[in-house]
Amino acid sequence: VQLQASGGGLVQAGDSLRLSCAASGRTFSRYYMGWFRQAPGKEREFVARISWSGGSTYYVDSVKGRFTISRDNAKNTVYLQMNSLKPEDTAVYYCAATTYPGATMTYEYVYWGQGTQVTVSS
Repeated sequence: VQLQASGGGLVQAGDSLRLSCAASGRTFSRYYMGWFRQAPGKEREFVARISWSGGSTYYVDSVKGRFTISRDNAKNTVYLQMNSLKPEDTAVYYCAATTYPGATMTYEYVYWGQGTQVTVSS
């Protein structure tokens, strides 16, 4: 599976962005998908994940109520809708794929996209 993330940009605090992650391959629907982010000087951290069917999602506490992960298996795409953005959300955002349900650690994800920069100004 090859992943291509897009949709990042420079926004102001309180604005919204929607990230997309397009996947190649016919087996996309078999994978759980996750979003991670990495701020300068910090480790890559888990943000959200979604089950293969889209029926189950999980978020890190810092984005609950503001971010929504979704997927469209017909389009081989997973999304991250980010609302009420804060300066501390500034990071490079990565999408990733795994076969492990419940995965939140980077080593549990097999395939990674190249990352898209999100910058939130105050």
